[in-house]
Amino acid sequence: MAKFESYVQGTPNYVDLMTSDQRAAAEFYSGLFGWQTAEEPVGDDGGYYITATIQGDSVAGIGGQMPELAGHPAFWNVYLACDDVDATAAKVEAAGGKIEAGPFDVMEHGRMAAIQDPTGARVNLWQAHQNIGSQRGNEPGTFIWNECMTPDIPAATAFYAEILGMGSEDVPMEEGAYTVLTNAEGRQIGGAMNPPMEGVPPHWNVYFNVEDVDATVAKAQELGGRVVAPAFDVTGVGRMAVLADPQGAMFNLMAGDTTNAGT
Repeated sequence: MAKFESYVQGTPNYVDLMTSDQRAAAEFYSGLFGWQTAEEPVGDDGGYYITATIQGDSVAGIGGQMPELAGHPAFWNVYLACDDVDATAAKVEAAGGKIEAGPFDVMEHGRMAAIQDPTGARVNLWQAHQNIGSQRGNEPGTFIWNECMTPDIPAATAFYAEILGMGSEDVPMEEGAYTVLTNAEGRQIGGAMNPPMEGVPPHWNVYFNVEDVDATVAKAQELGGRVVAPAFDVTGVGRMAVLADPQGAMFNLMAGDTTNAGT
């Protein structure tokens, strides 16, 4: 178990799902990962945000689909911690990225901005106030690794280095070279790789830790999920699978050594 009280700049600190059916998603992921969920009112129009916890600690969230993304498949958001979201956001366009929203305050929780890197991958920036993001990580039911899926790794890594001080290093593996990302203090926190096939848009992947990948894949199918890539082994890392939830949001499973996990 790993519990967190703060995050170094450039570290993935939270994930949340944007979906057209929040309650159905909450039922799916609660059944899959053992989350407890609660609805919190947002605004005056009856909207709400679902918080997911394990033993009372925040691990993820589920939000409604934005009006401007109507018809867009559900997707997982990754948040990167930053010390000063306004200062970081001010660097985005000069570094070749795009500001989609913000910076803006999220009540008393923190301040954020939604951006795209130069290759089109969406990611959020988060400056913690009362809410650091996920309070647990690197254990079953929590995210353990995050990955920038992009057709231009050098452009993406240069961007994150410029705005957040993140680093990158190519690491040889039996399956081929892999780019590891580090936070502002040089700790491994994620990776970057080219899409495995044509037609996959740039995005950030979310990997959730599980004790048994094969059993979790079977459970996901029982709950209405879909297998995108059946369980497979990655040398020196562990066993993985790629799934889609009933609303189409893709996510990854990972079982293996969490000693050098990415939070």
